[in-house]
Amino acid sequence: QVQLVESGGGLVQPGGSLRLSCAASGVSGFTFSRYTMSWYRQFPGLGSELVASTISAGGFKNYADSVKGRFTIPRDNAKKLLYLQMSSLKPGDAAVYFCKARLERLDYWGQGTQVTVSA
Repeated sequence: QVQLVESGGGLVQPGGSLRLSCAASGVSGFTFSRYTMSWYRQFPGLGSELVASTISAGGFKNYADSVKGRFTIPRDNAKKLLYLQMSSLKPGDAAVYFCKARLERLDYWGQGTQVTVSA
């Protein structure tokens, strides 16, 4: 079992920056570095969208076209933390952001954190 807790959401003005964090924990033997970690976002009344993902070693990273060049997805395996560094935020980025951990076809989700982009 894996627990994920997101934080860092809030209100930011267009053009601003925000960093989301996802803290991972698990039972004895949990090895964060083995998991593929992702950020998703969900817009009101719509399905979720994959924002970015990073494999266990952190070398390969994948981004949605809508956030390329603006968002990055660093991870700190020693601290069991995943981040989403967001810059040049747009009103269209406003959503609930979720982190997901995946290992061997098992997915674990956090509870989400709200990001609002408004002047």
